[in-house]
Amino acid sequence: MVKLPSGLVTTLVTFAAARTAEASGEFFDMRIVLTFFMLLVSCGAHSADGPAVVVFGDSLSAGYGIDVDQSWPALLQSRLTASGYEHRVVNASISGETTEGGVTRIHSTLEKFAPDLVILELGGNDGLRGFPAERLRANLRKIVETTQANGTAIVLLGIRIPTNYGPRYTQAFDNVYRELAQQLDVPWIEFFMDGIALNKDLMQDDGIHPNAEAQPILLENAWPIIAAALDGRASGD
Repeated sequence: MVKLPSGLVTTLVTFAAARTAEASGEFFDMRIVLTFFMLLVSCGAHSADGPAVVVFGDSLSAGYGIDVDQSWPALLQSRLTASGYEHRVVNASISGETTEGGVTRIHSTLEKFAPDLVILELGGNDGLRGFPAERLRANLRKIVETTQANGTAIVLLGIRIPTNYGPRYTQAFDNVYRELAQQLDVPWIEFFMDGIALNKDLMQDDGIHPNAEAQPILLENAWPIIAAALDGRASGD
């Protein structure tokens, strides 16, 4: 499902479709098909005025379970416009995406949308599946370095996983974001879901995805580094 609100190009892949494909063993093929579909609508992005800001994430950014117009990337578009930025938001987020999937998509995304800024929000599905922290690190590094080599600014939204995965794994997972941000000089926030994850009133019934009421908080969490990155691009820093 693709929805095109004014000034916003948003590709929303529903979690239900991804879940069905994953259950049938076709999740990877489904992701490729949906990614191709996303690139087909890139003509709309290119025809819009202003440079692009790409949100490159998973279901936390794809608007799973809520109307796409309520999602934080849609709210980001409104904030940018109200704040005098000329950028358009391209939501290249896919529900169920892992960092490995992100690695396969980053080249084509940069090529198709030529963004000024990439907002990287991936890793949650890696953690929930128990993927090794070093695998997470290697994939995030590849995405960041590919984006930087393209001359595109990038910011990183840190993700945390539930403590029932054990202190050793959860700490190693958390450290990946901190260490990569420091090593690669990437602006970041420690926890994108801060103020939301432990508040059941802001979560959907699955206990994993933020609800519509949580979306403005997600935007507030991410906004400082997004605005700073865009202002840095404008000033040539």
